[in-house]
Amino acid sequence: MKKILPILLLAFVSLFIFSCDNNNTDNDTYSQVRDVTGSFNSGNSYAFTQGINIQGTDVVLVYRNLGSAWQLIPKMEYLPDATGMPTGREFQYNFVFDSQKVQIRIDDENFNLSTGLNSTEVNQYLNNQRFRIVLVPASGAKNSGVNYEDYNSVIKYYHINDSNVINTTVTK
Repeated sequence: MKKILPILLLAFVSLFIFSCDNNNTDNDTYSQVRDVTGSFNSGNSYAFTQGINIQGTDVVLVYRNLGSAWQLIPKMEYLPDATGMPTGREFQYNFVFDSQKVQIRIDDENFNLSTGLNSTEVNQYLNNQRFRIVLVPASGAKNSGVNYEDYNSVIKYYHINDSNVINTTVTK
């Protein structure tokens, strides 16, 4: 009996060693990026959509292009007071998604977007806005340690090649 007990104990421990898998790799999702450019206006209800194809559990990140940098949205924009415009103007770039599409939109505006912006602001905040959609696997994302606010950190962490990104222009 004394010889069998250590063997049984070793077999029992071996079972747990080989059954535990710490591999957080999501083998059905490939990280990818896609750009979409569009203009927000009353005709499209200040929203436009880009088609995607992901698993329901994967993560969608959307960044707004600021020229030389990418800014994670949702992001509240606080507009400076301007002559002839309402004061305290603000709105939020936001997005919603499902497994087939991402809708990028403007939410929470506290003024009428069609009359509460001057032409410079329309060009800066509404016309020809470029967004980068980044699709990443959900497994391991929660505790990955990556800073999702920093686009370059996300690209590096997920080993994404963003040198040849597909760009779609939304018209409407």
